[in-house]
Amino acid sequence: MGQTNKSLSDKQISFIEQQKIYFVGTAADSGTVNISPKGGDSLRVINNKTLAWLNLTGSGNESAAHVLKDTRMTVMWCAFEGSPLILRTYCQARALHRNDPEWEIYVSLFPESVASRQIFLLDIDMVQASCGMSVPFFSYEGDRDELAKWSERQGTEGIQKYWLKKNQVSLDGFETDIAAKAGISIDE
Repeated sequence: MGQTNKSLSDKQISFIEQQKIYFVGTAADSGTVNISPKGGDSLRVINNKTLAWLNLTGSGNESAAHVLKDTRMTVMWCAFEGSPLILRTYCQARALHRNDPEWEIYVSLFPESVASRQIFLLDIDMVQASCGMSVPFFSYEGDRDELAKWSERQGTEGIQKYWLKKNQVSLDGFETDIAAKAGISIDE
């Protein structure tokens, strides 16, 4: 059985800041459960009870659709080197979009990217640390740059058209409201 706490310890924050990959899990009250791997410089520990995750443009927008239906979000990290550890934060999430007043405050914490789609602010309800003794060792070779290159080629207008085409509805048909929340006219 893992250890649980209401907030992150300094040691856990240090662990998070060293990780190259993490996993985000969301679900609505029906439909699919979504688990997505995330990497790059896209997560910030704001304090021991708050995380911020920069969600870059991707082929789906499941997390945004799920959070509109149910604010639960779990973030998980695994130690792939050093001492074994699996760390999970069970959170309540809300999505910020470009038109939200807080957007500029939080987007400034991350590297600039035309692909910036949402920032999820996560209020931590519970932290669980467990052994992770069966997690294999892996070596980090580097970040992929395909998304950054693709996004730059699209530019702001191309990214917004992509959102309108690919990011407005989840796999289960749930609305993401990305056009309205980002201030994009559907007639574009």
